[in-house]
Amino acid sequence: MKRRSAWTVMGQLIGLVRPLAPFMILAIFLGTVGFICSTFLTILGGYAMLDVLGYKVSFSLTTLFTLAAVFAIARGFLRYGEQACNHFIAFKLLALIRDKVFRALRRLCPAKLEGRDKGDLIAVITSDIELLEVFYAHTISPAAIALCMSIIMVLFIGNFHPLLGLLAAVSYLVVGIVLPVFISKKNGTSGNRFRQHSGLLSGYVLDSLRGLGEIIQYGQGQQRLKKLEEQTEDLLSIEEGMKTRTAQGTALTNTVILCFDLAMLAVTCGLYLSGNIDFAGIVIPQIALMSSFGPVIALANLGSTLQNTLAAGNRVLDILEETPQVAEVNGKAPVSFEGACCEDISFSYGAQTILSHLSLPIQKGKILGITGKSGSGKSTLLRLLMRFWDVNDGHVRISGTDVRDINTTNLREMEGFVTQETQLFHDSIANNLRIAKLGATQEEIEI
Repeated sequence: MKRRSAWTVMGQLIGLVRPLAPFMILAIFLGTVGFICSTFLTILGGYAMLDVLGYKVSFSLTTLFTLAAVFAIARGFLRYGEQACNHFIAFKLLALIRDKVFRALRRLCPAKLEGRDKGDLIAVITSDIELLEVFYAHTISPAAIALCMSIIMVLFIGNFHPLLGLLAAVSYLVVGIVLPVFISKKNGTSGNRFRQHSGLLSGYVLDSLRGLGEIIQYGQGQQRLKKLEEQTEDLLSIEEGMKTRTAQGTALTNTVILCFDLAMLAVTCGLYLSGNIDFAGIVIPQIALMSSFGPVIALANLGSTLQNTLAAGNRVLDILEETPQVAEVNGKAPVSFEGACCEDISFSYGAQTILSHLSLPIQKGKILGITGKSGSGKSTLLRLLMRFWDVNDGHVRISGTDVRDINTTNLREMEGFVTQETQLFHDSIANNLRIAKLGATQEEIEI
């Protein structure tokens, strides 16, 4: 698996949002306005309290309560609109990503998928992609909303005194950036290990189900069960550690927020005693800071959960960026089958030579049998004729044309390949045969 930094993974995942950028901008706008309404509900309450105590405020009680009612109602609609936009983006992108992954798997198949753990692949295209919903619905726009809200509240609180604005800026910076980075680093590579172990467990379960008959026949049930329990315990151990660090991160975040609230109270009291602010300068900034941590708390909580999400994103990007063993050919003149041949071909898997200087004519309309002991290269020869791999030396030709110069679709139409491993879908035999031609008649199937 390719190792990417968290910032690289996030940058590449964000790049996939480009087709839905207008919805993302709308979600950020609705979310920011919604948090403004939520935060200023308590601030309006503070102004109302000052008015009751006899301090002069800019609005009457009637106006303050009217604004509070409007903000409360608007907050509900704005929150719904933000979440609707975020989840539309998330689920739309998940569909697009699944399509991209399946296209990538088609390009990589069969050479690059030979020997790959099928259970791990299933984990990538199901649970790993599903985890990206957290990133698209609960990470991108909340981060932008937190930035916008922080700027707005720093300006509002700083209006009472620049020192209060500076303290608010520091508090948002620490809670929204420093803590998430710290918590994420504390988690280390646990997210990657969790996704890898999850994929291994899925593969083990899939193999056990596929080989259930043989397991029962040879009495290996207890051994498989023991191994399954061991892998489950390993996964649970990693998950327990992640949840523990999540709880520790939440406790740390709440403690830091409380410290900043107390610091704001101490600074406002000091400024009041020195005559730099009035009593409203104590009450309103204090209420504003205490009620405005919502957006940055959301970012702080992502410090632990995002590690698992980014690990899943990294595994998905591995598939999307994997280069196929052979590139598909397009744009060539069509070729009809008039015979095939191998001319002095050599091929090896890494350092292991399989075929060496082999030449073989294949005549049209003739049946050719190739025999040899297991591992001698019979299946490899067929794969080279299908161009699943390219030969190291020599040429494989169809009708005198090198297979590397024949359109891939054209080549597949002329050849058929039946593997030693039979794969049947849970359907009738007729429908399994129709995979090659969905509209095949009964007569064509029987022939």
